[in-house]
Amino acid sequence: MSLREREPLASPYFIFFMILGAAFFSETLAADLVSNMDKKHTVPAENITCKEKEKVSQVYVLKEALKFLDEDFFNNSKIREMTNGAKEFNIPVFRENQKMVAYEDGGLHNPSVLVFNASWGSNEAPVDIERFNYPLLKGVKRPKKEEDIAFMSILELGSLIRTKQITSLELTNIFLRRLKRYNHVLEAVITYTEELAYAQAKEADKLSDQGIYLGPLHGIPYGLKDIIAVPHYKTTWGSKTFRNQVLNIEAWVYKRLKFAGAVLVAKLVSGSLAYDDIWFGGRTRNPWNIAEFSTGSSAGPAASTSAGLVPFAIGSETAGSMSFPAARCGITCLRPTFGSVGRTGVMSLSESMDKLGPFCRSAVDCGVIIDAIRGRDPDDLSSRKISLKDPFSIDFKKLTVGYLEDAEMEVIHVLSSMGVNVVPFKLNYTVETVQALLNFTMDVDMLAHFDKWQRLGYDDDYEAQDQWPVELRRARLIPAVDYIQAQRVRGKLIREVRESFTVDAFIANATDWERVCLGNLVGFPVVIVPTGFKSIQDPPKGGTRRRTTITTGIYAPPDHDHIALALAMAYQSVTNHHKQRPPIDNLGPNDPVPIRTLYNELSHKPVKGIGCYNGQIVVVCSPDQTDPRGRQFG
Repeated sequence: MSLREREPLASPYFIFFMILGAAFFSETLAADLVSNMDKKHTVPAENITCKEKEKVSQVYVLKEALKFLDEDFFNNSKIREMTNGAKEFNIPVFRENQKMVAYEDGGLHNPSVLVFNASWGSNEAPVDIERFNYPLLKGVKRPKKEEDIAFMSILELGSLIRTKQITSLELTNIFLRRLKRYNHVLEAVITYTEELAYAQAKEADKLSDQGIYLGPLHGIPYGLKDIIAVPHYKTTWGSKTFRNQVLNIEAWVYKRLKFAGAVLVAKLVSGSLAYDDIWFGGRTRNPWNIAEFSTGSSAGPAASTSAGLVPFAIGSETAGSMSFPAARCGITCLRPTFGSVGRTGVMSLSESMDKLGPFCRSAVDCGVIIDAIRGRDPDDLSSRKISLKDPFSIDFKKLTVGYLEDAEMEVIHVLSSMGVNVVPFKLNYTVETVQALLNFTMDVDMLAHFDKWQRLGYDDDYEAQDQWPVELRRARLIPAVDYIQAQRVRGKLIREVRESFTVDAFIANATDWERVCLGNLVGFPVVIVPTGFKSIQDPPKGGTRRRTTITTGIYAPPDHDHIALALAMAYQSVTNHHKQRPPIDNLGPNDPVPIRTLYNELSHKPVKGIGCYNGQIVVVCSPDQTDPRGRQFG
């Protein structure tokens, strides 16, 4: 018999209910259910054998289960055929597939061949992609204070290294000290990579002494979201289940940054399994207001960059994990076109939506980073050589930029005054299930990558029970047919958005949930920029410097990241919102600071907690404890 002749009518997920039926329905109950079956198949209960009762119970349970999937249109004989087909064909195939590709969690191997291409045309670079032409900064002087050095841009720090006013080793020490000083407040670091950082910094300095300069990232410290694998260091995915996991894989994005001469100083917080800001060690806070959390799973990269703990960091987004923390923490970030950056060695949620991108001080810095990490990753089937134009040479006065009703009008007025043609705009599409489409796609893909994790009951230990555990159990009930239908609807959505995208770029709210879902389904880029500040709600008595940040999003069509970057650069060239520093080290007199038992990473001894003294954050220790520089804690 051919496979086509034996093809079962049932969806794979129905097997779960069939097994439940066999386990929970007693022989007596099975007999009682006979009267509920088709009348023509009804026989006296006393004449039913145990084997027949078991078959009846399986048919009844499966028939009831089909109602939950809106597929209760099969008669009893067809359902019997489905159960037989499931036993003979489906389950053996399921198990064999599980052995081949589901034996390991995280989606690091065996990517799906159902590849998503975000391009709206043939934009694969036929040859090596041309790199951007960065501005060469002259006359940059080294500040006297470490605080001022910490908030310099990448190009400014690079200028200090190039002119030998500072070494990479000095920079590395500055940022490691800041990370350790503020991490107790922000809870933004999972692992310090000190040994690696010192080795990479010394290598960068050695090359400098030989007259070799690798480019703007030569000797620049940075952090990676802890879903990105680095050999010999833990890659925890923010989850207690994987908190001791070491993946001896060199992620593609890490390779690119190492090649550019950058220095990795820390693996930064990812929300547990890349969902929100809760992780196995706590919950990451917002540097602009430590009373609230950073939101989004790229919490560590956003908070650390905002607080001047690293010059830049790499995060990821599938459904808002860059957009929300960038907006909350008041930092510039680029969520690039899908496929721009290779994802080998990165935990996967959804292979058709996962993206890696930079958190930086400015759009200029974002341009520097994306130029270093973009390109085709041979082991990531969705990555491409995208022929981006140089954002530093774009004539933004020739652009037509739309703005939606929820755009920050200050940005519109600034760009208009600089000669940009700004017009009212609306993105039109008829698909009404955008948010559901994202959940369907992300949850089923995620479950495929964490099938074993759920089967073994590790979801019971998950840090936030109302998040992945609920969503992934629900994903078990999405039949393959409906998943594919959702992808067909997604294709319709992409076509409609493409037809409606009649401007070079548009400006709108960066955290509107419908738009976040839309952008990730379609794969178009957005640059998120800080545009101002407002007072926090219910400020503490006595005053506070805490602020709520105001941000906006500059969106461009796929493969036109350079347009969004150019507009963001233009806006930031005449404003200074992105240069402001969060008040994590200068709290109001009555501002509470979390107090708990801590581990002092400077003295390498237990400490009592942290507190606020004369507006400064202090580490509370025993009177005789000192840090490596001889300063007493107290």
